[in-house]
Amino acid sequence: MSDPSLFPNDFLWGAATSAYQIEGSPLADGAGPSIWHEFAHTPGRTHDGDTGDVACDHYRRYREDVALMGELGLNAYRFSVAWSRVLPEGQGQVNPSGLDFYQRLVDALLERGIQPMATLYHWDLPAALDRRGGWLNPDSAAWFADYAQVLFRALDDRVKLWVTLNEPWVVVDGGYLHGVLAPGQRNVFAAPYASHNLLRAHAAAVRTYRAEGRHQIGLVVNLEPKYPATETSADFAAAQRADAYWNRQYLDPVFLGAYPLELAEIFGAAWPKFPDADLEMIRQPLDFLGINYYSRQVVQHDPGDWPLQASRVRQSQQTHTGLDWEVYPQGLTEILEWVAQRYGPLPLYVTENGAAFYDPPQADGAVDDPLRQRYLRDHLRAVLEARRKGVDLRGYFAWSLLDNFEWAYGYSQRFGLAHVDYATQQRTIKASGQFYAEVIRSQGATLNFPSL
Repeated sequence: MSDPSLFPNDFLWGAATSAYQIEGSPLADGAGPSIWHEFAHTPGRTHDGDTGDVACDHYRRYREDVALMGELGLNAYRFSVAWSRVLPEGQGQVNPSGLDFYQRLVDALLERGIQPMATLYHWDLPAALDRRGGWLNPDSAAWFADYAQVLFRALDDRVKLWVTLNEPWVVVDGGYLHGVLAPGQRNVFAAPYASHNLLRAHAAAVRTYRAEGRHQIGLVVNLEPKYPATETSADFAAAQRADAYWNRQYLDPVFLGAYPLELAEIFGAAWPKFPDADLEMIRQPLDFLGINYYSRQVVQHDPGDWPLQASRVRQSQQTHTGLDWEVYPQGLTEILEWVAQRYGPLPLYVTENGAAFYDPPQADGAVDDPLRQRYLRDHLRAVLEARRKGVDLRGYFAWSLLDNFEWAYGYSQRFGLAHVDYATQQRTIKASGQFYAEVIRSQGATLNFPSL
């Protein structure tokens, strides 16, 4: 019998990053611009005008970063591929230098005994494709499948875990509905089509993998439990709308073959009727599901909140991160149980979990970050509790390996297990990273110490 207070030997202990957030050199060696390169270079779009031009310089320092992963004891690493680094125009001619970077990265990981999990799309659509309509163009599913095929043929002999999309909800809500993320559109009529085409693209890539690949492929979504602020019917309905919009919009079609009914209420006249054939195609069997979890949402009915009419109620008695996200670790256990109950016995991974806090500099060069350490401790305990309750959870990836370019927040927020001095690019493992390394070394036994 295995010890329920410990994680199994084959549990994946990882960290996660994304290409535009850490690589830098976005146009180097023949790469094409992405929507995030163009968005970040548009005045007023990011904090202090920050861009990913240098970021963590991972494109040139990847071997140093792989060595850092080894120092932390990671046995897995989730990264994303920059589409326009491999296909500068999004289609057509492959850029050998761009593809070679990911070949070298994967080889370096395997040399250290670190299993790669490759994400095909983490928000950085080639700008050339955006000029052709981006995710609003129905041809985007075919574009994505062709791009995926290039990666499968190049790396599937070494990469055993593939992710199609990262957080399609964020892509659409931020990029097509509210305009705060790339490509910066704000159109309620466009958002449902972008969502639908992303799911079509996901399914097309899965189909391509079934023909080309030999291992496992899945999807990564960001989820939050939704709770009504009061017991009133209005707040309960608001929480149901929020759950449908945030959690079920991208899972029900994949696993159940239909969109939640509440979406028609949320979008009104902007909600189209999608072809049954599309929904049948979207429902491709997956090998696993990745879940990104950061917080929960307590919801109240709010007619002024467009278009959801459901706004977040801040829980003032709780600890909040630097982004004002409530720290609520038990929500991770709840959302993992909910996924297992609603969608069946599918292998799950926590593919992102972490927190931005202010990291005070220390005179001796150490970075003491007790709030992040406590956040990791409590969420890892929540992961262990989900496993005890029977959830088939096979790995945990902390967000993030490094402090990095945090999208529209620029470099103002730090999530890393390792501190990055952006002036010198020096990496320093924080106290939270050292704690995580000890959890990995002890297979979770450290989490059972009551003094933590």
